[in-house]
Amino acid sequence: MNSKQYMTIDGIPVEINGEKNLLELIRKVGIKLPTFCYHSELSIYGACRMCMIENEWGGLDAACSTPPKAGMNIKTNTARLQKYRKMILELLLANHCRDCTTCSNNGKCKLQDLAMRYNINSVRFPNTASEPMVDDSSLCITRDQNKCILCGDCVRVCNEVQNVGAIDFGYRGSKMKICTAFDKPIAQSNCVGCGQCALACPTGAIVIKNNTDKVWKEIYDNNTKVTVQIAPAVRVALGKELGLNDGENAIGRIVAALRRMGFDEIYDTSTGADLTVLEESAELLKRIKDGNNDMPLFTSCCPAWVNFCEKHYPELLPNVSTCRSPMQMFASVIKEQNSNSSRRVVHVAVMPCTAKKFEAAREEFKVNGVPNVDYVISTQELIQMIKESGIIFTDLEPEAIDMPFGTHTGAGVIFGVTGGVTEGVLRRVVSDKSATSFMTLSYAGIRGLEGVKEASLMYGDRKLKIAVVSGLKNASKLIEKIKAGEHYDLVEVMACPGGCINGGGQPFVSSEERERRGKGLYSADKLCSIKSSEENPLMMSLYNGVLKGRVHELLHVNYAANKEAD
Repeated sequence: MNSKQYMTIDGIPVEINGEKNLLELIRKVGIKLPTFCYHSELSIYGACRMCMIENEWGGLDAACSTPPKAGMNIKTNTARLQKYRKMILELLLANHCRDCTTCSNNGKCKLQDLAMRYNINSVRFPNTASEPMVDDSSLCITRDQNKCILCGDCVRVCNEVQNVGAIDFGYRGSKMKICTAFDKPIAQSNCVGCGQCALACPTGAIVIKNNTDKVWKEIYDNNTKVTVQIAPAVRVALGKELGLNDGENAIGRIVAALRRMGFDEIYDTSTGADLTVLEESAELLKRIKDGNNDMPLFTSCCPAWVNFCEKHYPELLPNVSTCRSPMQMFASVIKEQNSNSSRRVVHVAVMPCTAKKFEAAREEFKVNGVPNVDYVISTQELIQMIKESGIIFTDLEPEAIDMPFGTHTGAGVIFGVTGGVTEGVLRRVVSDKSATSFMTLSYAGIRGLEGVKEASLMYGDRKLKIAVVSGLKNASKLIEKIKAGEHYDLVEVMACPGGCINGGGQPFVSSEERERRGKGLYSADKLCSIKSSEENPLMMSLYNGVLKGRVHELLHVNYAANKEAD
């Protein structure tokens, strides 16, 4: 007996196989219904009404919020639906800034794409959008209210995924808008700068704060020496927009492009990650040996997580590692190495993360008022600079990172994916450094893009219990478990779901493409001949050289003490 269930879509019988809504089933058969407010990882909102379908009785239903049922007969493309969707687009455009050519989301805007798809070459209604209403207060993102279509994607990401709640719907009727509490500037809210709202925004109402003009100015200054470091996750995220495959490791081409653009010294943040592994593993083992009550030890690589902890869980700051992030550790070393340069030294960091812009500006990471990292540009900004330069990225021959900091390990490379920091630390603390041992670690439960992962590992006669979380809502849930008495020794937290591969400064991708980015980093790890950070010969050189007697000064920070000082 055949127990399969079917429904009919545009006259074609389609099997129902666990799809939670009609939209998923329609997409499965190769029909791309338009949407603004639908994200598979968020709750169903059904506000934009672009995904309406016509049922067999002539009624209209939202495909995103209607579950499929056996025997249903629907149409996705009728004269009525076409007219309906065009009307919605015209009404949105009537209340939307139309300066597309100067919009930072030009070419990536879903409203622009759909207007072209449905051949909207004129709008019958007057443009009611007033002058740009720009909130430029944040160091991480820029908001323009007149580009908002009230799809609610940013609100749901901020509340449902990140548990921050910095923005929500305010006011009513025609005055409704997305705003902070009391409509204050975003910098005065509890925003942590993760940038996930900018990733979700389909129209450019929220975008990454752009610092490229300032960086170009420094490059063109002959009296300035411009150094740059590239974070691990960047190499697997920019290729798609520049002609490569999703997740392809483009670090060699990135180096070549930066060199052509005029950067004087080019380094890989993976070297800084090796320093972080050594310092964080030493801190973990010292806390265990001393019986420190401030356990578990929370990682400190993610600035949005640190910011979140400061605002929501200040009592846990003593548990946060005193290690600086890899970006800040490496910046300290690079600036110190160039302290006697005859030219003014400016250091740039290419990061997958918008919160790094905030981290770079923190007082803790300035020396005599000068930041260790002068400018942070995101992956998206780097893509813009490469395109602006006229460089054909696919034609570039890969080039090597500069010396004297040209050596890194696989442990440093995998920092860009959730679980990577933990795996790097575990490679350091295990006594067996064989390839088999490291392969066993990779199957210990810390790899994968799940929001919460747990693993256990024997260290001597003690079992280390470890948790890995990505997404700040998942972090909150784990913290509540810890407060209820659950014990962990080490907790890795990344604010962005999946880790830095899905950072707020990266080009937006689906969950499948996100997996390809993670696999790209693990493939890069396999190509590294050195897997464990303490085996990097550069580390010994640094500790006996620029770091000698200054390890704590250059590589550590105490967020808890700084909070008390405030």
